[in-house]
Amino acid sequence: MLEFNFTPFPVIETERLLLRRITNDDVNEVFELRSNPETMKYIPRPLLKNTENALEHIAMIEDKIETNVGINWGITLKDNPKLLGIIGFYRLQPEHHRAEIGYMLLPEFHGKGIIPEALKTLIDYGFNKMKLHSIEAVIDPDNYASERVLQKLNFVKEGHFKEVEYFEGHFYDSVIYSLLESK
Repeated sequence: MLEFNFTPFPVIETERLLLRRITNDDVNEVFELRSNPETMKYIPRPLLKNTENALEHIAMIEDKIETNVGINWGITLKDNPKLLGIIGFYRLQPEHHRAEIGYMLLPEFHGKGIIPEALKTLIDYGFNKMKLHSIEAVIDPDNYASERVLQKLNFVKEGHFKEVEYFEGHFYDSVIYSLLESK
């Protein structure tokens, strides 16, 4: 079984981006991301109502890192510390060498290649540092932008689950994409 250890926190650089630890200093940006109906459109989770909710969300992210059950990075441009988005590994399954990857980005930064750049680097991190065998992404079937990003990075559609999630009085479908470690 795999053992994960996110201490010290792995800060990761790409050509344009710095993927860093999310701190309480990011409270306004976390609130902006998680309270924005556009950003949360395909994520069936309650919108944050205030900065106190955002601080609780940051604390939850931090707790997962400290207990090695998940890890999120704040996405920033190298020349600007402002948080643009969040990307990370959720639902780690060490016994199956598998993890789910997820990401979100402020709408004004959509379409600039930021998510593919961050995702490509974290796929490498997942396979080479975490020693994962497979990485999955769970998306809303209507989230075509996310689907295109995953397909571009060679993720394969594994399944379409009908009305698998219930949120605020509605059932939602989920599509699972996955990527296997290339030998």
